[in-house]
Amino acid sequence: MTVEAHRAHRGLTVDGIDIHIDGAGSETLVMVHGWPDTHRLWDASVAALQDRFRCVRFDLPGYDLSKPPRAMAYRDMTALFARIVDAASPGQPVTLMLHDWGCAFGYEYAMQHPTRVARLIGVDIGDHNAGAYLHSLKASAKFMAFAYQYWLAWAWRLGPRLPDLANWMTRWMARAIGNRNAPQSMAWQMNYPYAMNWMKALGGFAGMAKIKPQCPTLFIYGKRKPFMFHSAKWLETVTATPGGKTIGFESGHWMMGHQPALFNAALREWLVSA
Repeated sequence: MTVEAHRAHRGLTVDGIDIHIDGAGSETLVMVHGWPDTHRLWDASVAALQDRFRCVRFDLPGYDLSKPPRAMAYRDMTALFARIVDAASPGQPVTLMLHDWGCAFGYEYAMQHPTRVARLIGVDIGDHNAGAYLHSLKASAKFMAFAYQYWLAWAWRLGPRLPDLANWMTRWMARAIGNRNAPQSMAWQMNYPYAMNWMKALGGFAGMAKIKPQCPTLFIYGKRKPFMFHSAKWLETVTATPGGKTIGFESGHWMMGHQPALFNAALREWLVSA
């Protein structure tokens, strides 16, 4: 592992991953994005919170398009998260703020390293690998999930040989499901979690822990989607956790972009009071 400090940019480099740090509060928030985003997903949240909190962000491996493609198995991702948290906040546990695939990987880190996570914020992805969630989905929802995710998994498979086609597939699907990122900010190498899920690439997700919040947890989700990424039981579990709270927004999957003022106000209120 290499950990290199860059004081001018208020950041770190951990195993080739650039860590961006803003704010100087006593509490550290580690913000993890999902597909097809980067650390810039949290720009508005950082602007709203950095007066009181120290905000730590990074691009998932392979998501920084200025660098070569880099897919990572989930156990290696958990170990990377541990090195990042230890480098960014060696003296105290952190609050994890997670979205999309950032939730899947971040929840696993939280389950494996509970003493390093003081609070947990999950955005739109809940008990994704629980039986209660799978049983809650109608057949039509399962088909929709399979269709868009398998498409992206195949784009990742095709990427090394047919990058132009794979990039078109990625950008077309992102637009089709409501993402409005600039096309040039998205590419096929971001899709490996879908190949892990459906094609068992990099060992798949076998052995990943079931999510059981062990600390105060905030779960925010968008109501305006064809189907949910959590079960009703997940909402009950979160609210039953001391300090736990759930909030449903009249929004889609990317509510931090659709309703940034409301989203960030909800974050701040919970962070200050929890």
